[in-house]
Amino acid sequence: MADAPDQDWVEVVYATAARQRIVKLAREAGMTAGDAVRRSGLIDSDSGLQSGEIMLGIFGAHVDAGRVLESGDRVEICQRLKQDPRQMRRALLADGRVMGRAGRARERVKSDRE
Repeated sequence: MADAPDQDWVEVVYATAARQRIVKLAREAGMTAGDAVRRSGLIDSDSGLQSGEIMLGIFGAHVDAGRVLESGDRVEICQRLKQDPRQMRRALLADGRVMGRAGRARERVKSDRE
């Protein structure tokens, strides 16, 4: 589909480790981030999004679903973190483990006390 120069567009994006989906929509006056997400159909097509709580962002900044979109905005659908990474890191360190590449969290860290 060719972009008409006088047409306003927005994108809705959702990505997992395995797949990235981008839906381009014509922006209508007063369209909100929530409207764009609903029109994109991305939530309906992903069972993980249907059951979980989502957050929305525009170019990496958190926004409410009621934020009115401007031409060229990129609405990002994000799932909430299951645990605060800082708390997870502290808990792992207390157990002598570290965060990192897959499998590294299971390794014990040698300390001067051992």
